[in-house]
Amino acid sequence: MPSINLLPWREAERKKRQRDFGIAAAGAVVAAIAVVIATMFAYSQMISNQQSRNERLTNEIVELEKSITEIDGLERQKERLLARMEIIEQLQKSRPEIVHLFDELARQLPDGVYLTGVKQTGARVEIRGVAQSSTRVSALMRQVDASEWLMDPEVERVETTQSGNSRHAEFVVYIKQVRKEDDTDGAL
Repeated sequence: MPSINLLPWREAERKKRQRDFGIAAAGAVVAAIAVVIATMFAYSQMISNQQSRNERLTNEIVELEKSITEIDGLERQKERLLARMEIIEQLQKSRPEIVHLFDELARQLPDGVYLTGVKQTGARVEIRGVAQSSTRVSALMRQVDASEWLMDPEVERVETTQSGNSRHAEFVVYIKQVRKEDDTDGAL
């Protein structure tokens, strides 16, 4: 004999399906919330890691800028020291030149010519003096022109003056000192 179920099985089945659907929907909502929270946590971790890297880079940049500033200061100091060394070297090389200048002036000075002043600016030398006559000044010019340490004599002025019974010529002459390069650069 067939059995007949008179219980409302369809309604029980519907309630069971609704309950299963509610559990599945709640589970999906919980899972979605968990995924969102996990994603937010992952992104916040990535952001904080990047911020810490940026901070480290900023600190390193500040340190490098300090080092660059220090290096620039050292470079300027090095350039100043090199310039001083070059000036000292030039002075060392030019030390004998003044000796040659005075030696040549003493040798090339004709009789009757007396110097009252010598001024040197670079290679140009200004000579002021008194001569017995203007011909003695021209003799000085010829002798300077023949010298190996002096060249290009130029007369600025020659004035003949009378003082008492004697006449004399006051003169200003410009000459150039010849600078000879040292053949033995290493010897001091």
